[in-house]
Amino acid sequence: MHNSIKMASRALLAMAVLSATNTLSFADQSVARQWDETLLASIRKDTPRPPVHARNLFHVSTAMYDAWAAYDADAQGVFFTEKLNAVDVAAARNEAISYAAYRVMRARFATGPNVALVRSYLDSRMASLGYSIDVTTTVGDSPAAVGNRIAAQLLERGLTDGSREQFNYAPEAGAPGPVNPPLIVSLEGISIVDPNRWQPLAFSYTLDRNGNAIPGGVQSKLAPHWGSVIPYALTASDRDPARGGVYLDAPAPALLNGLGDETFRASFEDVLLKSGMLSPDDGVMVDISPAVMGNNPLGTNDGAGRSVNPFTGAAYASNLVKRGDFTRCLSEFWADGPTSATPPGHWNEIANAVLDHPLFQRRFGGSGPVLDALEYDIKLYVTLNGAMHDAAVTAWSYKGYYDSSRPISAIRYMAQCGQSSDPKAPAYHPDGLTLMPGLCELITAETTAPGERHAALAGNEGKIAVFAWPGVPADAAGSYSGVQWILGTKWMPYQRGNFVTPPFAGYMSGHSTFSRTAAEVLTRLTGTEYFPGGLAEFTCVQNQFLVFEDGPSESFTFQWATYYDAADNSGDSRLYGGIHPGFDDFPGRRLGAQLGEKSFVKSSALFTPSGGECVGDINSDAAVDAFDLAILFSSWNSTAVAADLNADGVVGGADLSLLLSGWGVCP
Repeated sequence: MHNSIKMASRALLAMAVLSATNTLSFADQSVARQWDETLLASIRKDTPRPPVHARNLFHVSTAMYDAWAAYDADAQGVFFTEKLNAVDVAAARNEAISYAAYRVMRARFATGPNVALVRSYLDSRMASLGYSIDVTTTVGDSPAAVGNRIAAQLLERGLTDGSREQFNYAPEAGAPGPVNPPLIVSLEGISIVDPNRWQPLAFSYTLDRNGNAIPGGVQSKLAPHWGSVIPYALTASDRDPARGGVYLDAPAPALLNGLGDETFRASFEDVLLKSGMLSPDDGVMVDISPAVMGNNPLGTNDGAGRSVNPFTGAAYASNLVKRGDFTRCLSEFWADGPTSATPPGHWNEIANAVLDHPLFQRRFGGSGPVLDALEYDIKLYVTLNGAMHDAAVTAWSYKGYYDSSRPISAIRYMAQCGQSSDPKAPAYHPDGLTLMPGLCELITAETTAPGERHAALAGNEGKIAVFAWPGVPADAAGSYSGVQWILGTKWMPYQRGNFVTPPFAGYMSGHSTFSRTAAEVLTRLTGTEYFPGGLAEFTCVQNQFLVFEDGPSESFTFQWATYYDAADNSGDSRLYGGIHPGFDDFPGRRLGAQLGEKSFVKSSALFTPSGGECVGDINSDAAVDAFDLAILFSSWNSTAVAADLNADGVVGGADLSLLLSGWGVCP
């Protein structure tokens, strides 16, 4: 199957994670759901920037929620606090929500690789809902004006939240550049200053007069400053100033020849081991049923599954599949790179599939009355995407501070050093790879003799060979590479040939952080860790699902009992995909659990507020602290509505006094 057709099929499949869905047409979904789907479609056509799109999802969800809350006497808005009356509240909400979402999205997707196409998505959605895009007023109490005003205020706040949106999210001029020179992916070997630090990749090269390779198409690090972006539910007290302001409390990453040296070596060699499991031809079968896989204690892979589905009372059936099909599809299902909705968007897709399941009921927290679709969806999106935003801020706070390496650099570096197993054998180096028969071996004259296992590597005697996936085949649409002996200095992750590894540091895993955060939110919002009916499924169709190469060789079905099981699979996928070592994974899961809880608590307080107004809480995080002070100072002498606490038309000393008078945690 042609790759473009595969990619289109996969995009459709990714939106239907659960096997059983209802029969509502798209037009019958809540207006919030329609705009969320439109946003996801827009993200798929944009540059794949996970933290940026986590923020977009959060801001669009906030705009929609604030428009809904404006017509509710009790619910507190995130940013917009006006209360409106309407004869037809349902119609007013739909209209205000639509204008708010549309205006935010038009601003956020004003540039990018497919601007005209994305704009057509947005304009078409407004037309299908019966609203004119020519209504731009922010004045008055009409629903359109309310929605436009919500968007205008939110967009203004976005210019002072630390994201540097007005500079296309680039870090400040003069920010430190990469420690390491670019790694030219297609060439053997590596030049590196510090194997513990991130290295940009070069996807092309030219040769100078002396035959030296000059890298081209070099990656620029994405959003190294994102740890300073104002979060949703996190507060200043959650930061560690001694470590550059990282959030919550995760350990430092393992370092080669430093703290965690053994973990560093073992974790990257485990990635190498998993790279040798990417062939459907090795005869190995694995059971991926919830009966034996999942149910892990937080931050581990120590679970042994579940014997019984609690909803049906029946045992989970065995689900045997080829290991090489499972590992490849696992890697690609969660890859979330180009043409995807990125990891935070993927969890919106999963949440939407849950909403569509015929057994699902919209009861907040799994109890109480059934809510109408709009109210539940609005509350789900602001909670989920507030959490996704905080997951991005948190994970990137560690990425920015530690600037840690990726497997492509670490494995190639250790392979270039040689072997660390036998000081008396050739190619010994203390930073080399551990020799393991059948996985990592020294190339010798005997092993390169005709018919021997390293025959294809003749001429490289004295170097290190690894048994691994060799890279994307020439005919990716119609063939697969399998695994074979290759030079360790040419090792490749299981990824697209033009993507290879994301353009930012490794530790900690964004996938693990996003996924456990989302699983925690969905568990709390639905009142159960289980997917509806105790089982979610996704079928990888034979020779139609994979994009990096052809496959799977046989159709099979992923199965997850709980949101946590799916989230853990996401973390695992990055090891098989060669993107992260294990020590990047578990800390992200542990912090994700905290982030999901914090977002749920924050949102719940907005939905059913108690206590009085918190003067000075500019960013509505239930505390008056350094975040609010930073916003106020960045808005000094301006007319920024959010920071104008006394509403006198200008941000100044009187507003500073009000903020300081309310310093501390809100009642």
